[in-house]
Amino acid sequence: MIRILNIIEDTMVDGPGLRTSIYCAGCAHQCPNCHNPQTWSFQAGHAATTQEMLSVIMASPFANVTFTGGDPMFQPEGFTELALAIHAQSDKNIWCFTGFLYEQLLQHPARRALLQQIDVLVDGPFLQEKHDPDLIFRGSTNQRIIDVQASLQHDQIVTRNLEQAYIL
Repeated sequence: MIRILNIIEDTMVDGPGLRTSIYCAGCAHQCPNCHNPQTWSFQAGHAATTQEMLSVIMASPFANVTFTGGDPMFQPEGFTELALAIHAQSDKNIWCFTGFLYEQLLQHPARRALLQQIDVLVDGPFLQEKHDPDLIFRGSTNQRIIDVQASLQHDQIVTRNLEQAYIL
């Protein structure tokens, strides 16, 4: 079960191409000037099963998937289960947005397990002093677009620029 606010189908704002975005409830980062402050409450929204979300995700055959919110890393077990189900039924790529840093996620077993199922991670808190309205898929310049599988394989962070991000 994952506590979600919404599932948006065929969106193009949460990663490259058409995507199905799962907006989860709950974020303790509460970054000043956050784009989605309505997602901060861990009691917001409703509980959804993996199967309920998977049926929506699989209904869009050409859309990839984004986990966002809120912060999916506050519900790592549920999102890991969902990611495993997605991988079992498709070759869809999975992006995830988090206020945590990649390095922090590696130190937490449940979050690391979710990280291992993600293709691209956009990490770091939104920082108003580093805000750049021209950035795509990020709000501030401290946030990184990370190729998670390459990073895990090479045991170092492998970032992607925008052109490379479209390939992932």
